[in-house]
Amino acid sequence: MPVKYFEVRWHARAGQGAKSASQMLAEAALEIGKYVQAFPEYGAERTGAPMRAFNRIGDIPILIRSSIENPDVVVVIDDTLLGNPAITDGLTEEGILLVNTVKGVDYVREKTGFKGKICVVKATDIALEEIKRGIPNTVMLGALVKITGIVSLESIEKRIEEMFGGKFSKEVVEANKRALKRGYEEVVCS
Repeated sequence: MPVKYFEVRWHARAGQGAKSASQMLAEAALEIGKYVQAFPEYGAERTGAPMRAFNRIGDIPILIRSSIENPDVVVVIDDTLLGNPAITDGLTEEGILLVNTVKGVDYVREKTGFKGKICVVKATDIALEEIKRGIPNTVMLGALVKITGIVSLESIEKRIEEMFGGKFSKEVVEANKRALKRGYEEVVCS
């Protein structure tokens, strides 16, 4: 029987922070002793182009080096991508589809045909309110932590401090931590 890792596939547009979010998730898992992978896959490397990022998290060394075909969770950072049938490829009904949208679960179910658990969060709106920029990745990380428990919220807060602390002002770091917490608190699943 093949080894099964916890796998996340991120769908976004370049510039929305999927690569950074997958890296933060991997680093948080690494800190608690997990084996991890985090890697992006770009088409045309330009802002706004569709892209994917991937995470594998496991209790044993990860020996495979391919993209993720059967994710446990699919994270969609841009709901305009929902019309693409590849979004739910390989996601079984035991998996979770997490979407950044102001629309409800029924809209996502209708657009994707996915019959499993769907979670939605208004990540861009939260990012605009807290960070003052429409980059929803930290909000999505908060929602992902809430629905999976794969790492703690505090571990992601620490990653935000370490990753953003040297690049951005304390206000920006604190705004991202607030956005993370709101994603955790405001995600809705059905």
